[in-house]
Amino acid sequence: MKYSGWPEPGELVVGRVDEIEDFGVFVDLQEYDDKRGLCHISEVASGWIKNVRDHVSEGQTVVAKVLDVDESAQQIDLSIKDVNVHQRKDKIQEWKNEQKADNWMELAFGEDIDDEQYAAIANELLAEFGSMYGGFEEAAIHGAEALEETDLSEDEIEAIVETARENVSVPYVNVTGYVDLQCPDSDGLDVIKDALEAAEGNGDVPEEIDLEVTYVGAPEYRIEVQAPDYKTAESELEESADRARAVVEEQGGTARFHRERNEDEE
Repeated sequence: MKYSGWPEPGELVVGRVDEIEDFGVFVDLQEYDDKRGLCHISEVASGWIKNVRDHVSEGQTVVAKVLDVDESAQQIDLSIKDVNVHQRKDKIQEWKNEQKADNWMELAFGEDIDDEQYAAIANELLAEFGSMYGGFEEAAIHGAEALEETDLSEDEIEAIVETARENVSVPYVNVTGYVDLQCPDSDGLDVIKDALEAAEGNGDVPEEIDLEVTYVGAPEYRIEVQAPDYKTAESELEESADRARAVVEEQGGTARFHRERNEDEE
């Protein structure tokens, strides 16, 4: 997707060097439709520059900082030297992600999607998630629920979710904890069984969460959680242990949650 407007001063943009002159470099902005910027020789690199071509080449992809925008003069002033290595890396990755999202839009709505519909959908994702890629990523993790606050139609949401879940590689994290469950009651085994079912959520765990409880060695059980981020994973882990504890303690038993396996475990 290419934006039809103008970049803002201070913004980082991805460009392709398409012309080199003694006084500077002309850069075709890859994210903006029909927009071209000029990076003066003094903004190409730090220090004295004898030959601009020693620092950039035609066809090279660069990340530049927008210094000034004069819409009436159709002029955009850029600086390449003001972008550090980390900013360049992050911006290139962001740009590549949006290219992926652009391809996903075609997969979701067809190559013949008209510009008006494309822009309307893209703007909804940008407004809600900051980027189209972010919208597809959230749809892959949380499904239709992630798009409920947008003005997208049900058919559009369904198409985005389906495409996202088939194409987006969602980053997941794993956390592990242990819970010791004991119940002296005559029905203690049944109580422990109920506690383990409660720990697993009784089938009510969010679909983006993978939670598994396994037997380690009496009285210890392992709880493993896979989730989109650490905060969610840790929360689900603690809630799982709390559910098991509530069942056991209600029947006079004891429960202890810990993060490491027991030392005497083989």
